[in-house]
Amino acid sequence: MKKGCILCLLISVISLPLIAQNIIYSNLKELLAQHGDTTAVLRVEKRSRNQIVLTGGADYRITAGDDESMCRRLKKRCFAVRDEKGDLYLNCRKLRYKKLRFGAWYAPAVQLGKNIYFCAMPLGSVIGGNFVEEDDVKLGGNIGDALAASSLVTKRVCYELNGETGKVDFLGKDKMLQLLKNYPELKQAYLKDDSQEAKHTFKYLLELRNKQKKVILSISVGIAEKEYVHNTIMVIVICRVRIMQITQNS
Repeated sequence: MKKGCILCLLISVISLPLIAQNIIYSNLKELLAQHGDTTAVLRVEKRSRNQIVLTGGADYRITAGDDESMCRRLKKRCFAVRDEKGDLYLNCRKLRYKKLRFGAWYAPAVQLGKNIYFCAMPLGSVIGGNFVEEDDVKLGGNIGDALAASSLVTKRVCYELNGETGKVDFLGKDKMLQLLKNYPELKQAYLKDDSQEAKHTFKYLLELRNKQKKVILSISVGIAEKEYVHNTIMVIVICRVRIMQITQNS
């Protein structure tokens, strides 16, 4: 009876689902360590095209409902948030690419290993719409990379935030192919799309995230199974020792 109770308890602990929570991260270190603060309310609102054109900034406005203090924190001091669905958003307020700013509010993001990938558009490119000229100096000087060369500076594209250096870099075709090298089908589909705009690139980042989750889940299940087997064996050994003690005493 005691053995059966212990086994049931072990099974229930192993099979407990993770509780969905809204989590806010104050900096990159907290995000990578998955060590943030929870908040009861997190409202994610997609900004309209008109709002972005008039004031610039990223695609999502994130607030905490009627909690004004938390709303201020989310707007100015928070680095990233993860909602209860598991979706990640980066606060673009302090992010820079070269000398370009992305403005306020949040961009959708994906974490792959120690790096964070997000899609956004630099300030000025939305309003000015004239940053594609070869002699344009409004980009802060010597950009001269794949982003400027491909005239994608006026487009919403994906960027890589290096988890070790904190540096933001353009996620070009070569880097994307490196990420997809272990997934031939995704790599082939990406090459077929032949576009570096965020609406194409980000869907492949999401696919990679989902595959990463499956690997992590598989590893977690394997560890849980090993622990379950180990604990079961220990219970059997303890029960046998106890039975032998009772037999000897009687």
